[in-house]
Amino acid sequence: MDDKIIKLASDTKNYGLKNYFTHYSNSKNHMCGDKIKIQLVAKKEKIISMRYETESCIICQASASILSKKINTFSIKSLKKDYLILKNSNNNIKLPEKFKPFKDLLKKNSNRVECVVLPFKALIKALGK
Repeated sequence: MDDKIIKLASDTKNYGLKNYFTHYSNSKNHMCGDKIKIQLVAKKEKIISMRYETESCIICQASASILSKKINTFSIKSLKKDYLILKNSNNNIKLPEKFKPFKDLLKKNSNRVECVVLPFKALIKALGK
């Protein structure tokens, strides 16, 4: 296992649910059984913060950790488009800078796209997009 992925997944700054949130969702990857719960604090078209809990593989945990730290770089308005860009990306497509950490996750784990995008799916579901 890549040390960088382990380091990302073990960053638990935003791990654990709280009692204060404006949006909530849970999502499951039916292919492997990974689960994620997320809570968001959003105001108008801006996501202020995200917290999460997972029962998942280390790739999904790392993706959730990255997303929770970079959540303010994604606008609510463009979130579904951003998700589709990431989900349909491959190594030949030039992705915007905000996707670099996610692309790095997929570099050595190209068959784990669903693991990487599960936090995005839960986020979109929470926002009703």
